[in-house]
Amino acid sequence: MTSFETFANLHRNPKPLLLGNIWDVNSAKLLQASGYEAIGVSSQAVANSFGYEDGENMPFELLQQLAKRVAQVVRIPFTVDLEGGYSRTVAGISENIKKLHDVGVVGINLEDSLVGQTRRLQAPDDFQHLLLGIAENLRRSNVKVFLNIRTDGFLLGLPTALAETLKRINAYENSGADGIFVPCIIQATDIAAVVQATLLPVNVMCMPGLPDFAELTVLGVKRISLGSFLFSKVSGYASQLAQQVIADQNFSSILA
Repeated sequence: MTSFETFANLHRNPKPLLLGNIWDVNSAKLLQASGYEAIGVSSQAVANSFGYEDGENMPFELLQQLAKRVAQVVRIPFTVDLEGGYSRTVAGISENIKKLHDVGVVGINLEDSLVGQTRRLQAPDDFQHLLLGIAENLRRSNVKVFLNIRTDGFLLGLPTALAETLKRINAYENSGADGIFVPCIIQATDIAAVVQATLLPVNVMCMPGLPDFAELTVLGVKRISLGSFLFSKVSGYASQLAQQVIADQNFSSILA
């Protein structure tokens, strides 16, 4: 079984796949050692770790280099958050996906919003056309990558987030998506509505107020992501320890 097939199958189990989101090679190794069955880049975490703001500000070449090294040192399937694709054309996004595939990546996240001065949703017909073209391009090239398509109505806090999400996932399901990712959705009734609206595996993300894993399993969720929260927690703890060394004027806080 290929790594791609293993990853795809992890979305078909009764128990949701818990995806560990990484920001560097060491965090990838730590999550693998901790028992995670698959890992994925958090775009915000990796951008911040390199000193960039989220939103495709980090050069794609850095992301590609990180992906290559991670794929070299871990044995579990590895997916990458490609944000808006680091291009605005079918050919450009497809080429970026192929570059990641060639270094060992088995899946990507692609989102239907774009970041400029503000983040905005793309028109659903435009994004559907883009997705159809990408899926066909990859098929012709025999590149097998799990396309996890993110729709951002809840992330943007739209008053019509559920209706907008349901409309979009129906279009994406018929346009080459392998999975649907709805970040910032937390209400059980909304999650149930999304799961019931598609045959594709639904991915939710760590958020305050998100139901626990047992309830998410009952609701039919197939993938749960850590997002950037682990990175933020680790960074915050490192900052506290660094400040404690100065306050204590000794190393007891980091030697204990």
